Amino acid sequence: MFNVPMEVLFKVWRQKPHQSPQLQTYKLEVQAGNTILECLNRIKWEQDGSLAFRKNCRNTICGSCSMRINGRSALACKQNVGQELEMASSSNNGDVPTITIAPLGNMPVIKDLVVDMSGFWDKLQKVDPYVSTQGRKIPEREFLQTPEERSQLDQTGNCIMCGACYSECNALTVNPEFVGPHALAKAQRMVADSRDTEVEARLETYNQGTQGVWGCTRCYYCNAVCPMEVAPMDQIGYLKQDILDRKDAQSSRAIRHRKVLIDLVKQGGWIDERKFGVFVVGNYFRDLQGLLSLAPLGLRMLSSGKFPLSFEPSEGTKEVRSLIEAVQNHD
Repeated sequence: MFNVPMEVLFKVWRQKPHQSPQLQTYKLEVQAGNTILECLNRIKWEQDGSLAFRKNCRNTICGSCSMRINGRSALACKQNVGQELEMASSSNNGDVPTITIAPLGNMPVIKDLVVDMSGFWDKLQKVDPYVSTQGRKIPEREFLQTPEERSQLDQTGNCIMCGACYSECNALTVNPEFVGPHALAKAQRMVADSRDTEVEARLETYNQGTQGVWGCTRCYYCNAVCPMEVAPMDQIGYLKQDILDRKDAQSSRAIRHRKVLIDLVKQGGWIDERKFGVFVVGNYFRDLQGLLSLAPLGLRMLSSGKFPLSFEPSEGTKEVRSLIEAVQNHD
């Protein structure tokens, strides 16, 4: 099937700075095994030399050809026509299958499929993505790691900085100050490096409000689109746990949110919503201003009959508690 020729429509979103995007359609005779990058090359060489897109290695190493293909960020050199047509549930024009290609999200468009990645790189710099070690002061000496220590860096070390996770990040879309999943995955690589001597300072930096780890909304898109299985959301979770292990509930609302959630689930099998807001926002009745801020919401819930007047623990409370405690003891 990979060698059977077929006609496919490629709908490409084209755009120049400060102009509205326009959808342009190209028809190609292709094979299922052709990569999207090969198809874009043919469009540029055979039909429209003005089409702009990035490319380099053609072998899922450099990350240059990252773009949105049928609505999700991916590497054009990795995805082929057959895969895209199999995944597409609709997008057909009559009997001719269609593949839609657009630039990455969360970045300004320079031209067509080429985006300005300066913000992407600037946010990466904010996590200081270099190993901090005394080795910098002794250039003639090597600071070796055991195979076990080095293996802790394998997953995060696979990141090729393609921008796919950054493109799909919902947190960035609503909060431009969030540093981004790519940067925090790299941050975890630094924290996990046995040679780094600035772990405590790093974790303090990554703990800064919604700019750092607490800005992640755990939507899972970064994990879903990462072509190298770095799993940025998982790496953010490891950073959060490192911070939680070092902080108590009085440190910040973000810390309290996580600790209260776990404590309430341990107590009742699920969250007692009456206590959750009071403990998190009201800081266990210590924050009068926080408690007063809950009043309007509480009154609206009462008037609409949506405020829970009682709480009934789940039948599996003991099992849930034992599972949480087993995980905590294992960690």
